[in-house]
Amino acid sequence: MDAAAHPLALLSLQIDWGADEALADLPVDRMLSAPQAMVPTLARQPAALASPLPAPAIRAAPAIRAAPAPDDAPLAAATLDDLRAAIRDFSGCRLRDTATNPVLPAGNPAGGLLVIGDPPVAEDDRGGQPFSGAAGLVLDRILMGLGLARNDLMLAPLIPWRPPGSRPPTDAEIAQCLPLLHRLIALAQPKRMILTGILPVRALLGGTVTLRRNRGQWKDLVLPGMPTAIPTMPSLSLAGLKTATDRRAVWTDWRMLHRSILLES
Repeated sequence: MDAAAHPLALLSLQIDWGADEALADLPVDRMLSAPQAMVPTLARQPAALASPLPAPAIRAAPAIRAAPAPDDAPLAAATLDDLRAAIRDFSGCRLRDTATNPVLPAGNPAGGLLVIGDPPVAEDDRGGQPFSGAAGLVLDRILMGLGLARNDLMLAPLIPWRPPGSRPPTDAEIAQCLPLLHRLIALAQPKRMILTGILPVRALLGGTVTLRRNRGQWKDLVLPGMPTAIPTMPSLSLAGLKTATDRRAVWTDWRMLHRSILLES
């Protein structure tokens, strides 16, 4: 017999290679050529392990989460402070979950003027105040030119929360937040309104109203539960005044708005 094939020599070789345990219940003669000798037999397994395990119970896939139920708390707000508190707790729009702060209506309704602006941007989101970014700088210059301050009017964004990355809000998100804006208007009872930007214009006056044809013109805003229509002026977004023509147009709109309020006071 060849010494290299001697069982002790083979065992010594395996030990030299690092083998320190058997991987089968019985030693396997690897010198045989029959393939079945290389396959461990399952018949030697204990009966308890050889029997098939019971199939695990199959759980039904969870149903898609339904949209949250409408939050009616803002509609029951009796004062502006109640409305602000209801907006903080509002659960009817997912944008609340991604925003840093709600951007709440600010200012004084006694001035008779309500300004509805674009959705919040990063600066608004950080401080929770409307018109805090580039649009706010333009607004402050306009008010200074008219001899007014922010506390002489009310300011509010179209929706209370900044969409992620300041992307435009979807139609569904605007629709979810629109009752909040309607309640604000009902509580503030403004004599005049100005809508700065195409999104507030379309949301409140309808999708057929365009800025090119209707900017600087009075439109009657009729809301459910309001006794009379509110004179409302579409105007350009204060954040996007890139040309001198746009700046002159906005200044003309605000002067007309201011004169109309003075005539009623």
